[in-house]
Amino acid sequence: MVMEFNEKNFEQEVLKSEQPVLVDFWAAWCGPCRSMAPVIDQLATDFQGKAKVGKLNVDENQSLATKYGIKGIPTLLFFKAGEVVDQEVGYTPKDVIEGKLSKIME
Repeated sequence: MVMEFNEKNFEQEVLKSEQPVLVDFWAAWCGPCRSMAPVIDQLATDFQGKAKVGKLNVDENQSLATKYGIKGIPTLLFFKAGEVVDQEVGYTPKDVIEGKLSKIME
């Protein structure tokens, strides 16, 4: 299940997570973001119980987008133990994301 991250739950769900977390920074008006949605949905299912996968709407959570220097969307940030360990900007193929998630789960 794709989680919905926001300013209220970000610290608990992302920064304090025991599992690696993939955060998809997106917006409703962004075409490539909409193209990424089915990929993110599939990854959430594939990695259920092993990693958290969620979206963060940059329009509704501008302070987090600013904090993490999000300039273009979609931007995928990979978190482990509360730190950003990897990122991808723009539409990213599923196999690339899977490889990065698997690597940070090691």
